[in-house]
Amino acid sequence: MTREEKSQVIKDLTADLASNSNIYLADISGLDAGTTSNLRRAAFKANVQMAVVKNTLLEKAMEASERDFGNLATVLKGNTSVLYSETGNAPAKLIKTFRKKAEKPLLKGAFIEEAVYIGDEQLDMLVDIKSKEELLGDIVGLLQSPAKNVVSALKSSGGILAGIIKTLSEKSE
Repeated sequence: MTREEKSQVIKDLTADLASNSNIYLADISGLDAGTTSNLRRAAFKANVQMAVVKNTLLEKAMEASERDFGNLATVLKGNTSVLYSETGNAPAKLIKTFRKKAEKPLLKGAFIEEAVYIGDEQLDMLVDIKSKEELLGDIVGLLQSPAKNVVSALKSSGGILAGIIKTLSEKSE
């Protein structure tokens, strides 16, 4: 690979790192071609972009990026695949589901919404992370709950109040 090609790859990786807020690094070494193809198909179905990268080029792209990846660069050893997703837990779910059939991919690390996670033992926790949309839905549901209770209480007691007022107005006549 020439210097110009390497420079272009670093620029592309830097752009990918900047445009994605959920980045997973996985080790897929030892998977045969068929299994790797199955993983790529599963990633495509899960709306997860997957790319195999050179560690040195990815490390340079991380350094060139404006984001702080913390000590995520320390896991760049051996074969590395980068998984990008709009949903924070989609790649973790993909890895966990795929590992029911094969022993790999292994999670090396993840960068999710400015937080860094290192190691395969973080996988179960990452599967349970909620996306922004799910969290907003939970918050809206919680905020609507008291309002619904107040409205229903006013509706039920409103009929009682109307009956009492009607009875009182009939008595005074």
